[in-house]
Amino acid sequence: MRRHWSLFVTASRYALIGHARNRFAMLLVVLYIPVWIGLAYVAIPSRAAPFRLRATGEMLSPPGNHLTQITGALNAVTLIAGFMMFAATFTGGAFDRRLAMAGYPRYHLVLAKLTALTLVCTAVAAYATVAAGFAWAPRQPFVLAAGLFLAALTYGALGVVFGSVLRREVEGMFAILMISILDVALQNPLSSSGSDSPVVRFLPTYGSVQASMSAAFSDAPAGEGLGIQFLWLTGAAGAGLLVFRRRTRDALPRRATARVPAPARPREAAGEEPARPRRP
Repeated sequence: MRRHWSLFVTASRYALIGHARNRFAMLLVVLYIPVWIGLAYVAIPSRAAPFRLRATGEMLSPPGNHLTQITGALNAVTLIAGFMMFAATFTGGAFDRRLAMAGYPRYHLVLAKLTALTLVCTAVAAYATVAAGFAWAPRQPFVLAAGLFLAALTYGALGVVFGSVLRREVEGMFAILMISILDVALQNPLSSSGSDSPVVRFLPTYGSVQASMSAAFSDAPAGEGLGIQFLWLTGAAGAGLLVFRRRTRDALPRRATARVPAPARPREAAGEEPARPRRP
């Protein structure tokens, strides 16, 4: 048991060190989240933006700048978590593969990455919740933090998938950026007239958007939205686990071992008298 714990702690330490060395991601966490949320509060008009929340069926009329702050927080946490996990997977893939081929248990590596992802998403979601509620108080701040947390975890798992299957760094960055922007923008009633369309149910952060808006502007329970987002998280995490196992598999070619006849034993070992040399 102590050996497994030591392996897990060692792998977790390296995973966290890898995230800490990504200074650009750290800068995004510190500056991008409050700047994005602050600009939404200042630049977007505060007039009411009525819309129907699909998760509960109720009509909500929050101020437009408050609504954009919530969608901006979701966009920020998904981008940051996706970028961080993509960068960690893309740059550390060769190292993980060497560890696995050298005999390091892959389960410990996977658990370490999940632990690092959970800690990062917890910090990012809490920071975004505080930033969003700096000028006004959400109705259910802990539920809002849970929605942001699950959305960040989902995109973190997608970042692992993209980091494992894509060959160039710019491809993964562009994929995460475009998916996150389209995902959240289509669900914002201010920027999309189709936010009430049934199609949005199939977007990756649909559950978190419904839960976050319900938590920010009403007292209705948001369990359905969190449950839907958890299903998305389970699927993305399963896909990430499969591609990680595939990437860290032993890729050395297995040589076919041909059957070689055993060498003949000498007669002394068989208990027989050695053959006498013939006289010429």
